[in-house]
Amino acid sequence: MPMQTVKDHIKSDILQSAATLFLEKGYLKVPMREIAHKSGVGLSNIYNYFSCKDDIFVQIVTPAVRTFENMLDEHHGRRGTDIMAMCDRDYFKYMVDEYTSFIHRHRDLLLLLLFRSQGSSLENYKEEFARKSTALVKEYFTLMKHKHPQLETDISDFSIRMHTVWMFALFEELLMRRVKPDEIEKVVTEYMTIEVAGWRELMKI
Repeated sequence: MPMQTVKDHIKSDILQSAATLFLEKGYLKVPMREIAHKSGVGLSNIYNYFSCKDDIFVQIVTPAVRTFENMLDEHHGRRGTDIMAMCDRDYFKYMVDEYTSFIHRHRDLLLLLLFRSQGSSLENYKEEFARKSTALVKEYFTLMKHKHPQLETDISDFSIRMHTVWMFALFEELLMRRVKPDEIEKVVTEYMTIEVAGWRELMKI
């Protein structure tokens, strides 16, 4: 077996073992020695793959973090969709599908990021994301106002921030209440209906 393949296999074993332990106990309560034992990799050897326990945690949840960042950029960043798409049923369905597939695809990673990250460098991820999102949405509204002067964009920072807070609350409730996979789309559709109707009313779209 090629050396690189062996290394990739060992790294994968460490990540999978750590993810299982983090889900069971939370980041704070899992020592590196336990990760080494579960993965069957010597403690000193683990440091050939990861700089520290936090590095392991961050790499595990990176796909979920990247999805959050991409969603923000796609809807309100440089690639932001035109605000008038709120009136488009196809765009609405796309958003529902996006949220629904995110939950199905990254359920365990969301559990780690939102409920098991205390003590890691991502324990304040929601707060940091909310601040970033608020600033980006404000810039997006300014851009949309120039493009569509009839829009009402004088909306408080507090209300813009709540948009992100509610999004995280949706994911947290779906996970905590263990909503069945076949019911998630219905819940997300209801959530999106309320969100879109509220923004359209506020912005006079």
